[in-house]
Amino acid sequence: MRIRVKRTMEGKPLLLDYSLAEMREFVTASGHPAYRADQILEWLYRKQVASWDELTNLPKAWRETLRESHALTPFRSYSVRISTDQTRKYLFELHDGTRIESVAIPMKQHYTLCLSTQVGCALRCGFCLTGKQGFRRNLSSGEILGQILTVQRDLRSEARISNLVLMGMGEPLLNYDHTVKAIRMMLAEHGCNFSNRKLTLSTAGILPGITALGQEDFTINLAVSLNAPTDELRTRLMPVNTLYPLAQLLEACRAYPLPERRRITFEYVLLDGFNDTPGHARTIASLLRGIRCKINLIPLNAPSQLPFRPSSEAAMLRFQEILAKQG
Repeated sequence: MRIRVKRTMEGKPLLLDYSLAEMREFVTASGHPAYRADQILEWLYRKQVASWDELTNLPKAWRETLRESHALTPFRSYSVRISTDQTRKYLFELHDGTRIESVAIPMKQHYTLCLSTQVGCALRCGFCLTGKQGFRRNLSSGEILGQILTVQRDLRSEARISNLVLMGMGEPLLNYDHTVKAIRMMLAEHGCNFSNRKLTLSTAGILPGITALGQEDFTINLAVSLNAPTDELRTRLMPVNTLYPLAQLLEACRAYPLPERRRITFEYVLLDGFNDTPGHARTIASLLRGIRCKINLIPLNAPSQLPFRPSSEAAMLRFQEILAKQG
């Protein structure tokens, strides 16, 4: 395992927080022609600059003014741990001293990047350490986007990011406005320019957010953290289930607009003796019948602070076989 640490800029108003319209408004209000906004966005998202000196087609005097008034990055510093399988775990320190994580997972010639949307989390899911930290604050859209650009700069000579998953620290649908603003820039040609097929939002099941997301003028992939076949078990594991129980959650999933040949992903963390029996598998298959979906069975990464143990390999295989037979 290798660890690298890099220092970056102090906290200032963040250029990455601006949409195209907001950037044009800022630029013209500063006395410059609107096309300068497009130039700045090209430097930020296409060329992924890390220094004001690299913005060479902007007037030097204005570059110096921008250097004093704005930040190119939301991070004071970051470190990266690289495991033997080349998974990269990034720890970012934000301008206010809080910290978030991103994980870049190797996939042959590219990486899938898991992004944080909040500092901490309020949902207190029983299988997740982030919930034990409590909720600190929402990330801005630029703080979400900054994770992508910083990781891509770090990977530049090795591989590219081809898939984005909003599944790091926090619940993205409880930071709806900033998350959606970031998604728009992820998809925009003048932004990160990702295909909507390559972008997934993972939620613990925030029904108003799922409904609102389905009404946006873009469609991205949806993943739902399911983890239990009954309300009784799910509430013990995920207290949010008291607000949005299974029947309502699954109805919202049925109503979520998906293009042809796309499916909702249901994530299911297997916990020894809690949710991994053959009966649980059959109930899950029955619950999801009629929903165009796939199920992602996840082995628990069980630190000592959690009250659960991972399912055995035999239990996982049995669970998978039952789901496959049930269709």
